[in-house]
Amino acid sequence: MNKHTGSYENREIFLLRWIEPFFMKLFSENYPDNQRLGQLLIRGLSKRAFITLIASCKVFYDGRATSRLGMGDRTILVKADGAFIIHQDRNLEPVNWQPSKTKLAVELKNGLVYLKGMRRNPTETLEVEIHRGYQISYYHGEDSQDLELAGYEADMGDLIWQRPELIEPGFRATSREYHTPQGYIDIMGKDREGNLTILELKSRKAGVQAVKQLRRYLDCFSDHKSQVRGVLVAPSATDDALEMLEKQKMEFKAMEAPRELANQKKVTLKDYFK
Repeated sequence: MNKHTGSYENREIFLLRWIEPFFMKLFSENYPDNQRLGQLLIRGLSKRAFITLIASCKVFYDGRATSRLGMGDRTILVKADGAFIIHQDRNLEPVNWQPSKTKLAVELKNGLVYLKGMRRNPTETLEVEIHRGYQISYYHGEDSQDLELAGYEADMGDLIWQRPELIEPGFRATSREYHTPQGYIDIMGKDREGNLTILELKSRKAGVQAVKQLRRYLDCFSDHKSQVRGVLVAPSATDDALEMLEKQKMEFKAMEAPRELANQKKVTLKDYFK
């Protein structure tokens, strides 16, 4: 290599080092040898990039328990926040993982690449012994949004708390997540006659277990001087649940959970009822 060629190569390395973070959103390479793979892992970690690696590997975990996973092809993810995740080609859940703020290190030893995650609290290590890399990529994501959720019991509770007349005219909500020895009552209030009224909310079709839970809440007020009403609020209920409610002199109110997200247009109240 002559002086001029070396100069150009050094210049190219210098330019790539500084230009790549600003202009290269995604980098990907197929079938790198292990030395190259180690270099790319170190580069991705140093850039705090989202790394995806498909490799033939073994997995070792030591910490609150001990586990070993023999040779196989896996997908390995390292997120910008330090989360370290290993997936097999089946099942939804990862086979091993560590949460954000995991400290990661790369080592090349005896021709193999070792990617190691370490945590102090609790003390644990997760190590991947990589025999062959099939594909590695890393990218710099731009995502500052939080997930918006709708259609849950909490959304039903918010709606009822704001518009208690949706349960019935004259109903007044007085407490949310009221603690009892049997758990937390979703909403407690009083009807127009002043009777204590307990609401059990379900965002999906309610079954007998929901009725039994409501019954347990009512039993906590067995020494109450006036009538205590129990109302199961859900989009629908099974025949068994409705029969049990009737036998135990409790009530059912059909109501859909609000499914509109904050950035979507508002709908009318009739959309929540059958």
